Amino acid sequence: MDSTSGPRGGLLDRSRIIANPDFNRWLVPPAALAIHLCIGMAYGFSVFWLPLSHALAGGKPVACPAGSGLADALFATGCDWSVADLNWIFTLFIFFLGVAAALWGGWLEKAGPRKAGFVAALCWSGGLLLGAVGILVHQLWILWLGTGVLGGIGLGLGYISPVSTLIKWFPDRRGMATGMAIMGFGGGAMIGAPLAQMLMAHFQTATSVGVWQTFAVMGLIYFIFMTAGAFGYRVPANGWQPAGWAPPAPSANAMITHGQVHLRDAHKTVAFWCIWLVLCMNVSAGIGVISMASPMLQEIFGGSLIGQPGVAFTALTDPQHQIIAGIAAGFAGLLSLFNIGGRFFWASLSDKIGRKSTYFVFFLLGIAMYAATPWAAHNGSKALFVAFFCVILSMYGGGFATVPAYLADIFGTQFVGAIHGRLLTAWSTAGIIGPVLVGYMRQAAISAGVPRASVYDVTMYLLAGLLVIGLVANLLVRPLAPKWFMSDAELASLRGDKIGRASRFSTRVPALSLGSALAWAAVGIPILWGIEMTLTKVAVLFG
Repeated sequence: MDSTSGPRGGLLDRSRIIANPDFNRWLVPPAALAIHLCIGMAYGFSVFWLPLSHALAGGKPVACPAGSGLADALFATGCDWSVADLNWIFTLFIFFLGVAAALWGGWLEKAGPRKAGFVAALCWSGGLLLGAVGILVHQLWILWLGTGVLGGIGLGLGYISPVSTLIKWFPDRRGMATGMAIMGFGGGAMIGAPLAQMLMAHFQTATSVGVWQTFAVMGLIYFIFMTAGAFGYRVPANGWQPAGWAPPAPSANAMITHGQVHLRDAHKTVAFWCIWLVLCMNVSAGIGVISMASPMLQEIFGGSLIGQPGVAFTALTDPQHQIIAGIAAGFAGLLSLFNIGGRFFWASLSDKIGRKSTYFVFFLLGIAMYAATPWAAHNGSKALFVAFFCVILSMYGGGFATVPAYLADIFGTQFVGAIHGRLLTAWSTAGIIGPVLVGYMRQAAISAGVPRASVYDVTMYLLAGLLVIGLVANLLVRPLAPKWFMSDAELASLRGDKIGRASRFSTRVPALSLGSALAWAAVGIPILWGIEMTLTKVAVLFG
């Protein structure tokens, strides 16, 4: 199916993956999903914290000497790690995701998605395998370096690998295309977390909690799937367009540019930093909720979760705390499901109403819901409280899925993958702002003697305030002045013949063929299994 025109490079070279005009573009989204479903397990890594915190003696706790700190834990071999020490892996994930995307986004545009996807597979899977070694020899620094740092680099490259390609394959449905792929990142934990629990149960023995073996097996599984996804990528040749589609007239929508902005200039524009702030504020508010979803539900509703209204969280017995912790886990699973669905729903809707309008909905609706959450909590309305946060998390996921198309609308498609990579530093920033804000505000309220049912009231108003900032930033996004766009000569020089040319329009290829059906089945079956596992758990806990 690939074009044979132009120079042929190595197996991973961009020139090897230029498609003919009649290539079925619906084969590309499942390739992207194969990678995103694997790296999305980063959201589910909390399933490892408790087993790893008692891993040294096969599940029996081995306390560290009094006065031991984080520096001691990094190199200690004779005592267990704390959950707080292990949770730094998630912080490293998010930090290095943004760093890798920003540093190597430009390289990705030149090297192509296949090479970037394969490098991501090596880093993510290699990080898990190196982490397995760290667990086996009980060295936390190896676990941090392998899973956190190397794995985080794999996350960044894998996350942005399909963005530019999908936008070029689906110029008529930019939001839907990126929504399909980025939906996979939200769904990775839905599949990976129960798989990890099954593997740990299988490998558990009297002397091992089964985590290092689980890391090793999942690393190999992920390498196979991510490599298959990377080799499934194809890029359209210059000039390609879907059959029957023509770009909208320049005056049809001023927010969709017909020019191309160079990577070196994108960050010099006000629009880039406005969109950066839009993403940062939306993610800060959402990730703050994710970081505290379980304790929030437990502390606010306490005994009412088990049919004992009026019994505060602090008055519950240990067995009752365990029961409501299980209910809260179901709540977290439900939020994850809405996070996933929101990525596809809102990104697809943005194709109809526009990217700027979609973010206005996020901020206006989000402000209202965050501000109304304390009211719902104090009125004891669990259904309304849960509904508010389900919608909020759908918009959190939708913000991730919509922003690549937003960037393509403003800056063009030539460097959109690299520009998106730089924008993801907003995610790294939000990963600190949101959890720190929620965590410290909660602790300050508890220290001040505020009842547990009310410790999140001020926090919700502050999160609403973050969305106000995002609302203003979105209002300031404007179409770029002509001076920022590359000339036709510069654009032609960049493209040249290096990435091939094709007839302008594709032949009409049916979306569903045998090849595309098999590709979608390969990613669809794990997704359906993950949804079934989540819904079964939610039904038991809330039924």
